[in-house]
Amino acid sequence: MAEPLYHRVLLKLSGEVLAGEQGFGIDPKKASYLAEEVKSIYDLGVEIGLIIGAGNIFRGMQAASKGMDRVTGDYLGMLATIMNAISVQDALEKVGCETRTLSAISVSQIAEPYIRRRAIRHLDKGRVVIVAGGTGNPFFTTDSAAALRATELGAEIVLKGTKVDGVYDKDPLLHDDAVKYENITFTKILIDNIRVMDLTAITLCKENKLPIRVFNINNPGDLKKLVLGSKIGTLVSE
Repeated sequence: MAEPLYHRVLLKLSGEVLAGEQGFGIDPKKASYLAEEVKSIYDLGVEIGLIIGAGNIFRGMQAASKGMDRVTGDYLGMLATIMNAISVQDALEKVGCETRTLSAISVSQIAEPYIRRRAIRHLDKGRVVIVAGGTGNPFFTTDSAAALRATELGAEIVLKGTKVDGVYDKDPLLHDDAVKYENITFTKILIDNIRVMDLTAITLCKENKLPIRVFNINNPGDLKKLVLGSKIGTLVSE
């Protein structure tokens, strides 16, 4: 069997992926699909940290633009990430992946507190670690949380699973002539303001020489293929 390219990864998924065709909330069938995708690399012996956004339930910035206090909106978004995390944990355990959810905000009845050493211990024991609650602070996105936790936990790469198969010079869903990048540098993303992750996340990855691979999580098998070395999606690096 082929050897995986990475020993430890941080998989960042957008919350919208969990919504499925309904476009909102949590679709159990989509959670099961994601669990099978994660299991495909879990079975290779890859250590997996997982962060899921909240866009299928709540977006703090959108709520703030409509009059809600930004801090309040961000905390609601953090709670939404916990809901997503617990649903994916349930789906992962149903397919035989031992999983722990660690939250940056205290919800002791349903998740362990996020403590770096505890998270690393779970990874060392071969458990999937879902990190919920963002960074635990308002004004930081789950992209920033992914960059931060990947750095803290010693991940070799951030795998950003979205509904688009890589990074383009403009939105491919709106422009037929959009050009896809096979490789792109952090510097070009920052200079051209290309939307891959927010600027805080990109800067953190750049400073820590942590590459990002953007791919379409809705393509079955792509996650496993890229972990085994296939050049799927777009690689963001120095």
